[in-house]
Amino acid sequence: MSQPPPDRSSAPPRPRPDASMSLLTTVMEHSLDEGYAEASARRRAEGSDGLPRTLKAKLGLAAGLVLAALVVTLGAAEARVAAPVVAKEREELIDRVNAETSAADTLEADVDELRKDVGERQRKALQEHGGDQGGLVALLSGATAVEGPGVKLVVDDAKDTDQGGGGPRESTGFADTGRVRDRDMQRVVNGLWQSGAEAVAINGQRLTALSAIRAAGDAILVDNRPLVPPYTVLAVGDGKRLATAFQDSADGQYLQALHESFDIRTSISEQEKVRLPAAPSLIVRTAEPQAADTGSGAADTGKGTS
Repeated sequence: MSQPPPDRSSAPPRPRPDASMSLLTTVMEHSLDEGYAEASARRRAEGSDGLPRTLKAKLGLAAGLVLAALVVTLGAAEARVAAPVVAKEREELIDRVNAETSAADTLEADVDELRKDVGERQRKALQEHGGDQGGLVALLSGATAVEGPGVKLVVDDAKDTDQGGGGPRESTGFADTGRVRDRDMQRVVNGLWQSGAEAVAINGQRLTALSAIRAAGDAILVDNRPLVPPYTVLAVGDGKRLATAFQDSADGQYLQALHESFDIRTSISEQEKVRLPAAPSLIVRTAEPQAADTGSGAADTGKGTS
């Protein structure tokens, strides 16, 4: 007897799309853990769920809320009272700083005036004993202001000072090679002297034979006075010849290498007239009166000033 063929009219049920994500489905459908649900049901059965029911418990809760509100209110009140006191103390401190800064500026101005007076007295004394040699010594030592044709050289830090090492600074260990350093200014000044400059000043600070260019952190000091970029170097001399000689010198090539390697900004231009102030802190170390003329036409000029 033949068996009837299987019924294919109904297809098997399609599997759920999220059948492979059973853990995620369980978490979404049953967000509350079964243990928490059992504990909540047990508390409801025992009558301990929700707010306190006894008068004593309610009074304790109310006292706690009142105490918390009192603490917050007192803290806010104290902060509000202390704010004007702190602001007043800050203003008083700022006023004291401004007053001390003004006093320091006044003292510095007085020191400059005294230095000028001492320098003028020294020049008069040298002129009385040395004649024209006193003026020449004062000029050579930087004790007098000078003006004349020259060059203006501006050196400034790179716009992006966070650059790598290499080039002319590969052995110096600079952490920031885009900054102008004291050794750079030393080479610039020495190059100008070697190229024929008669007088040099950086940012209005006159350089002499005793001047020192050093560093204090990121600042450059000239005779212990801090300078800020850009560094403007003025030099008195034949402008065209001085500019050409400096650019062709080893120090001029060094400055050009800094520009090409580290984007340190430089510019040099001829000037019809530049004015350099006198050095403010010259000290007479040795001086001798000029010897009398012996008739040979030559005079002993002595040691002068330094």
